[in-house]
Amino acid sequence: MLDTRPLRSLTFRHLAAAYSVNELGNWIGDVALAILVFDRTGSPLATAALFLALRFLPSLLAPLLTTRVEALPARKIVPALYAGEAAIFAALALAAGRAWLPVVLALTALDGMLAIAAKTLTRSATVASLMPSGLLRQGNALLNLAFSAGGAAGPAVAGAVVAAGGPSAALWLDAASFAAAAVALATARALHVHTDRAATAAGRLRAGLREIRDRPGVLRIVVALAFALLFSSVAVPIEVVFAKRTLHAGDGGYGLLLGAWGVGMIGGGAAFAAAGRVRVGPLLVASASVIALGYGGLAAAPDLAVACAFSAVGGIGNGAGSVASIQAIQQALALERQSAVMAVVESLNQVMPALGFVLGGAVTALGSPRTAYLVSALGVATVVAVVGLQRLQRRPQSTAAPGPVKEIA
Repeated sequence: MLDTRPLRSLTFRHLAAAYSVNELGNWIGDVALAILVFDRTGSPLATAALFLALRFLPSLLAPLLTTRVEALPARKIVPALYAGEAAIFAALALAAGRAWLPVVLALTALDGMLAIAAKTLTRSATVASLMPSGLLRQGNALLNLAFSAGGAAGPAVAGAVVAAGGPSAALWLDAASFAAAAVALATARALHVHTDRAATAAGRLRAGLREIRDRPGVLRIVVALAFALLFSSVAVPIEVVFAKRTLHAGDGGYGLLLGAWGVGMIGGGAAFAAAGRVRVGPLLVASASVIALGYGGLAAAPDLAVACAFSAVGGIGNGAGSVASIQAIQQALALERQSAVMAVVESLNQVMPALGFVLGGAVTALGSPRTAYLVSALGVATVVAVVGLQRLQRRPQSTAAPGPVKEIA
């Protein structure tokens, strides 16, 4: 049964509302940009370049940006970050029909940097709001369901909006979602994050890196997550090619394929919420195994219906695994280290998929979209096998840390 006690907090309700609206907009924007670039270039490599700009380049600067702005009043800086994203997508919408590709890539890179900082500080504010009351896991479960709902509705909405009004209409809708998130957070009067204000931005970032290095349990999760993200992302930039060329399903089919993954994520998020007594370590291994199964099925899918079914299977693993990894890391950290560490994790969440996108574009150019899905399946399965062997070779250990710390093995 879903525990809704975190919603009694007014601050968390604002955070959850902003997170939900923003995630819906993220999916709409990603789909719109992918369709825009692919339709203008007809190239899987150009589509991969879009995701490279959106993910990889911003991640190099975002951790330092995050640790620099985290010392500012959260009620002002977090809404400002979302407002900045709204302005960027409004500019993309205005230029959608005539923008030069490098301009599109530059704007998406800037948005990617702001997005990492905004998401990190939103997560840190959630920890500050819920960890003292012992409701962080329940709050993460609720946020993950909102994230998953956005994943389910966003692609389908984007496909319908693009089909009706073109990519620019979807980009305008994305800009509106960021503006709504900014308003929701600007009205959260108790919004705050914990940080070491006596240190410099670089000092806070170094402290976060040391935190990861010195806590074996955290380090293991971060490394496993990085490689799982790498292989999971091989197929992402070519999904539009898979839907439109391999399955001949059009823009609407592309939206349905992504939407099916989102529906699965809702199921996975619900499973995490229901498994309140299950340790996050086994949940991570199980969820990655399900992701591998989903990608394997997509590699062999003969039509859109079967592809959507296996996309939902992969989404189940994604929905449970994404929140389990965040929960495992957050619960091992002191409050003042949350932003720095999660900024690094969020950057890895962008860097590794970006590398996977490049690999996916190359694999597809040399082979086919089905080859990319197969590489994803085999790569994630390998990570699962390695992690499983490590768990058999050691006894579960706790990561001692000041404050409310639990085992993450």
